[in-house]
Amino acid sequence: MSTQADHGHELAPRPQHTPDALRAALAAVDPARLEEMQATKDDAFAKAVEWQSLSPVQSWVLAWARDIEIARRPDLSTRYARAKSNLEHEDTAIAHEALRELSAVLDEAMNAVSE
Repeated sequence: MSTQADHGHELAPRPQHTPDALRAALAAVDPARLEEMQATKDDAFAKAVEWQSLSPVQSWVLAWARDIEIARRPDLSTRYARAKSNLEHEDTAIAHEALRELSAVLDEAMNAVSE
């Protein structure tokens, strides 16, 4: 688990990579997305059965762990929101930099949850 010294103030601890732990963490940091999480979970589990593979479930876990990492860390969520708001900026240099920053935030969050 990361510490506050690593990232500054965190809104919630980093959850374990289980559906229940991820759901509880999302309820704490971004409850408006709970319905979306359930829909994507249902889809991932249906694909896992259809494909006879756990890869859709593993992808679902990592995607939500990454999104929760961003939501629980104000440093990342601020950077994410700023970058996302500039993706369609009329100045292409600003839009390009926003895309680079968005990728950097997603990479940092994924690296944190993959440790």
